Amino acid sequence: MKIALVDSGIGLLAAAAAVRRLRPDADLVLSSDPDGMPWGPRSADDVTGRALDCARAAAEHRPDALIVACNTATVHALPALRAAFEPGLPVVGTVPAIKPAAADGGEVAIWATPATTGSAYQRGLIAEFGNGARVTEVPCPGLADAVQSGDTAAVAAAVEAAAALTPPGVRAVVLGCTHYELVADRIAAAVPGAGLHGSADAVAAQALRRIGPAGPGAGSGRIEVLLNGRPAALPAQALAYAEGASLVTPATA
Repeated sequence: MKIALVDSGIGLLAAAAAVRRLRPDADLVLSSDPDGMPWGPRSADDVTGRALDCARAAAEHRPDALIVACNTATVHALPALRAAFEPGLPVVGTVPAIKPAAADGGEVAIWATPATTGSAYQRGLIAEFGNGARVTEVPCPGLADAVQSGDTAAVAAAVEAAAALTPPGVRAVVLGCTHYELVADRIAAAVPGAGLHGSADAVAAQALRRIGPAGPGAGSGRIEVLLNGRPAALPAQALAYAEGASLVTPATA
């Protein structure tokens, strides 16, 4: 079994680690766009083109499913990716975990990039899955970039700024960018008492469901890294996070 993941940068590590937990034998193809990141400020057409380039590079490695491990790319590029690859290659997008976070009502905060915060897409998800919860949209400028670069001081500053915008006593925080899941421990410490809701586990499970129980057999647990289509090692900053370190096995070291 082989699963490919696409993102602008290392935000795909959260979903990759979730796949590894569910299927330690699965081979992984991690295809990202360091030359073009971040995708958030780019136009919809530009994001779509870059996501397609990453996906085409990954598809050459003949995966059994493709995870779009990026909220921005899911918003803008998912229809184009599905048109390009399905039904032969199942494509699974990433949606903020608003539904489970709001299941019990109460006060919910959604931490997301400035481009996503207040967008028609996010407002639509809140309207559809908010379940009457009081939802606060919290922009997190610079947080994804700080996570990508491994700048711990910048991460701390961005988390502190977002926490200051989060209403006291929130019951749940939705991590609306895949990069944020890599620093969930720091976010949890900044918003004590709030449950955190990421998308990685659900996305990984959905990819395995799309492959199906009658899908391909076991892999070897290897990873292949593609940076703008070029074979590469796992970036050094990825290994600073538990999710990245968990992917390094004797086969990939």
